[in-house]
Amino acid sequence: MYRLAWNMTLPLPLLLALRYLKSTRRDAFVTVLSLLAVLGIAIGVTALILVLSLLAGLQDFLRRDVLARTPHLEIAWPDDADPQALAARIRAVPGVVEAQQILRGRGWLLSGERPLDVEIVGYEGELPRFFPRPTASASGPGLYVDSLTAGRWGLEAGDLVEVVSPRPTLTPFGPQPRVVGLRVAGTFESGRTEGNDHRLAVPLATARRLFGDRQTRLEVRAESFEAALDLAARLAPLLPAGSTLKTWQDLNRGLFLALRLEKSLMFVAVFLIVLVATLPIVTVLGLLISAKRGEIGMLQAMGARAGDLRRAFLLLGCVLGTSGLVLGGAAGVTLSWLLDRWKVVRPPGDVYFIDHLPFLIEIKDLAAVVAVTVALVLGSAIYAAKRAASTRAVEALKF
Repeated sequence: MYRLAWNMTLPLPLLLALRYLKSTRRDAFVTVLSLLAVLGIAIGVTALILVLSLLAGLQDFLRRDVLARTPHLEIAWPDDADPQALAARIRAVPGVVEAQQILRGRGWLLSGERPLDVEIVGYEGELPRFFPRPTASASGPGLYVDSLTAGRWGLEAGDLVEVVSPRPTLTPFGPQPRVVGLRVAGTFESGRTEGNDHRLAVPLATARRLFGDRQTRLEVRAESFEAALDLAARLAPLLPAGSTLKTWQDLNRGLFLALRLEKSLMFVAVFLIVLVATLPIVTVLGLLISAKRGEIGMLQAMGARAGDLRRAFLLLGCVLGTSGLVLGGAAGVTLSWLLDRWKVVRPPGDVYFIDHLPFLIEIKDLAAVVAVTVALVLGSAIYAAKRAASTRAVEALKF
């Protein structure tokens, strides 16, 4: 133990770390390198937090938009099953908010001579909830088109259009596509990520005329996406043999895998900035060891142990690294919040499907940034600390 001038007793490693930290300020060259090391770590941490928060914001927006059009659970049954009885049994299960027969297929929408490739969704009863904000219609259930198509084509409620299925019908004149004339009952809001993938909704009976009933599915809605995962385990024993049950995770497995892969790759790419930024800590501590070589030898001759010297330089390296981590973390979080709060970054609206870049700060991302930065700083500091502890007193005192 050593005593400071104000009678405060400190352990030798901490006392040496504070002394050398103060002495580096009097050495202009080492001071500049120390500041650059702290600044480099701060910039790397800031960049890493900004990239992760941007990716989290974009992925959260994309996930919510896609999941808004995805059923919580989708059930397919064998040909010999009774869909009405199955639907009634499913609706009786606690936690099931809604169970609706849905039939999906591809076809064309014709208005005059204008064809449009669309996804045709046949629905039972009322318009499904994954068609957002439908317009009011006096005719009740019927044909609904997306607002983008209705705006481009000038379609309004009551207009007559034709829906065409690629499934042919045999006639005396050969195979002919199935065509159904329908009047527009209303519109619904287009999804922002749909792009050119247009959708329309028709009653289930009309969809079966176009595609048959082999593609009919029972889509189940729970109280939430998380509750749907628990509900799937309770519904599985109630299904007849040969049925399949898919959750929202199964239906979007490819998308979620791509999002996780994208975030992981970007993390590794920007992580290299932090890796390069922590290397100057080794240089700073190495120069300090060279400058204080004689003092280190004298301390060893006076009885200082190698462990004390190792811990002293380890503390010094951690102080430099932690300073950069705190500065970079504060800057990254603040910038992410400000950029999202004031919607600063606005991409061209006619090119992208969003009007501003969202930033979302997630605790797990911050924890990952702190963990990798601390690991790199400790690795650099430990290397330099071992070098200081390996100094021999006799050789050091010759300088």
